[in-house]
Amino acid sequence: MPRVTVYDTTGTPVDEMELREDVFGVTVNEALLHQAVLRHLANQRQGTAATKNRAMVRGGGRKPWRQKGTGRARQGSIRSPLWRKGGVVFGPQPRDYRLALPRQARRQALKSALSAKVRDGEMVVLNELRLERPKTKEMANILANLKTKEALIVTANGDSNIYLSARNIEGTGVTNALGLNVYDILTHDRLVITRDAVTRVEEVLSRG
Repeated sequence: MPRVTVYDTTGTPVDEMELREDVFGVTVNEALLHQAVLRHLANQRQGTAATKNRAMVRGGGRKPWRQKGTGRARQGSIRSPLWRKGGVVFGPQPRDYRLALPRQARRQALKSALSAKVRDGEMVVLNELRLERPKTKEMANILANLKTKEALIVTANGDSNIYLSARNIEGTGVTNALGLNVYDILTHDRLVITRDAVTRVEEVLSRG
């Protein structure tokens, strides 16, 4: 069963914590992580890119000149794709880029991402993280005490003071235990998570 050191906000070790083997100690499935990241990025796409084909472009309702006798090539419309300001051939049209991934696969991918952080020593567990008011300097000092840069901070529940304190620190993200996702975990160098958040994550991911 994985064990990690628990720190306070000054960076001092205060305790040790056992992690659930079935959440933080699973075999890392890199292929599944790849699928989860692709799904996340695809689902962020709006899919609103569009161009007008010759039926959508305004104008071109009549033949520009007669078929024969002018010495010019025959034309049926000034909105042909061959003309300037004409329609676009095979241009992008609005579409849904969303990808599906089974619920169990999503949960296993999240376990793999968490286990990879524990395996590589990139997860820092805090005994507690509370701020009386939003203060970026105070949050920056806490991260410096933990020797951490570009961290994803995870709390058990949403905390506006922590979010407001960390949002202007470059490379730092904030989420709660229920909002944790594979992409955010993998794109940050460190995972800074509170003891309560660890317990909450274990409760959610250990369900059948």
